[in-house]
Amino acid sequence: MTDLPLAPGSTIGILGGGQLGRMLAVAASRLGFDIVILDPDPDPPAGRVSAHAIPAPYDDPRALEALAAAASLVTYEFENVPAGAVAKLAEIGVEVAPGPLALKVAQDRWEEKTFLNANGAATVAFAKADTAEEAVAAVETVGAPALMKTRREGYDGKGQRWVEHAAEADRAFAELGGVPVILEAAAAFERELSIIAARGRDGSMAVYPLAENHHENGILRRSIAPARLSPQAREQAERIAARILTGLDYVGVIGVELFEMAGGNLLVNEIAPRVHNTGHWTMDGCAVDQFEQHIRAVAGWPLGPTHAIARVEMLNLLGDEVDGWRRFAGEPETRVHLYGKREAKPGRKMGHVNRVKAL
Repeated sequence: MTDLPLAPGSTIGILGGGQLGRMLAVAASRLGFDIVILDPDPDPPAGRVSAHAIPAPYDDPRALEALAAAASLVTYEFENVPAGAVAKLAEIGVEVAPGPLALKVAQDRWEEKTFLNANGAATVAFAKADTAEEAVAAVETVGAPALMKTRREGYDGKGQRWVEHAAEADRAFAELGGVPVILEAAAAFERELSIIAARGRDGSMAVYPLAENHHENGILRRSIAPARLSPQAREQAERIAARILTGLDYVGVIGVELFEMAGGNLLVNEIAPRVHNTGHWTMDGCAVDQFEQHIRAVAGWPLGPTHAIARVEMLNLLGDEVDGWRRFAGEPETRVHLYGKREAKPGRKMGHVNRVKAL
């Protein structure tokens, strides 16, 4: 059993070495921790800012044993970590935070929405389908148009299809690989919002101001925070986040994506049991950003302040947009955050910039 709070000089393991792992590693180093990364990529972005990197598949038993030997506790940068890897670490005796319930819920969209509704967080109507015939019936249940998503995997718009009529559901089901899916009713929302929240080991909670988000082709393009909204909507979002964190017995930072409906009511779109793209604005808009907050929470430290100290527009740099770094670096109000990825591919998140203004 790890002694908590974790003392500076200790080592934290991270499953995943992408940009989120990289920013977690940088934040951890500011608090005096060392980081060990486990990632299949032999040259992951996070590995180059960490004390040690283990290049191996996430479910490699020897790699997990090496990670357990090096780290006092383990966290992760993405929610599709194999459940077997977390179970293996638990068997060895190393704690993983956030815990297995958060992964179980977030890895299956049906489980996720069922959990949300059971914990008082409203969503759009939804139905599951394991066959083409069930997919047709599910569209008839939730109404067309409906969004068909694979129950597992998929991100940034991948693994989903719009179904305009029930008769099209069997074809969409086949196009998604004939795997179990969820059908979600269309949401006539006015804005997409998100809230980043944290829960400590002592049950304490801290929530950041909401962000207003804009997507293109299923990928987040920009976030503006703090979002302008009524006190009632803000309080509603904070209640939703608190219910989710409590229901999961959560430790760490979580991202909750929301639809703002006409009249100000909020529906939960999805949750991400990790630091979140829509929280990148906190790196320059708050005294303690989401990455440091996550490290504080899993290490058993007190949570830091979450109030905004600036208004921020976060813009994702996709593909060769990263080549504009010179221009961005020359803008006095702009802070540049690049991820160290070796190859710029279309639609790939290569970095982001935060344009900072006074509140």
